[in-house]
Amino acid sequence: MEYLKVIYEDNHIIVVEKKPNIPSQGDKTNDIDMLTIVKQYIKEKYNKPGEVYLGLIHRLDRPVGGVMVFAKTSKAASRLSEQVRNKIFKKKYLTIVDGKMEKEKDTLEDYLLKNERNNLSKVVNEKTKNAKQAKLDYEVLTYNDEINLSVLKINLHTGRHHQIRVQLSSRGHSIYGDQKYGIRGRGKQIALWAYSLTILHPISKEEMSFVSIPEQIGSWKILEKIEIK
Repeated sequence: MEYLKVIYEDNHIIVVEKKPNIPSQGDKTNDIDMLTIVKQYIKEKYNKPGEVYLGLIHRLDRPVGGVMVFAKTSKAASRLSEQVRNKIFKKKYLTIVDGKMEKEKDTLEDYLLKNERNNLSKVVNEKTKNAKQAKLDYEVLTYNDEINLSVLKINLHTGRHHQIRVQLSSRGHSIYGDQKYGIRGRGKQIALWAYSLTILHPISKEEMSFVSIPEQIGSWKILEKIEIK
């Protein structure tokens, strides 16, 4: 079985770290995906016969790593999905972007339109048909003037297609290693990581936060002297 890093598990939910370049769920590539990996883990750990139930609550883009939560019961899946719809479900990201940001902290709001044919999104006028509002906050954690790269903490308010990647690249600060929207780090792993997830437990209603920090290798060596909260 594919190695799985489990951050938290109980009878209702399981929180894991998704490695970069693994799909959240099965796709046309037929590559091993997180939904399958977690199902296999549960089946083997608990010696479960037959099909294992596992609810997919949210997704991360294939090249992006970080925290994911899955539901082990249909009741937990329903309640967590409701939290996503009601924006109770909170996700924070770390990213490395080209250049120096104009402000140390800011809120970015745009309207995005997804092109289904090429699987790309772009910033458009708010009156554009099928455009969806996208909003995030960022905070600069550090700027390295020698390599002209900034490390940002992102608080996501909406979960649009490629949202962080599109909103930042549209302002001239593309994510390092982004093969679709970027200009720097071609051929490198995209420097985008879902590092924090906060939910209300679907049964106890207790607020729970889970954290996963990327290993400080490659592009992420820039995090070595940064305290991440």
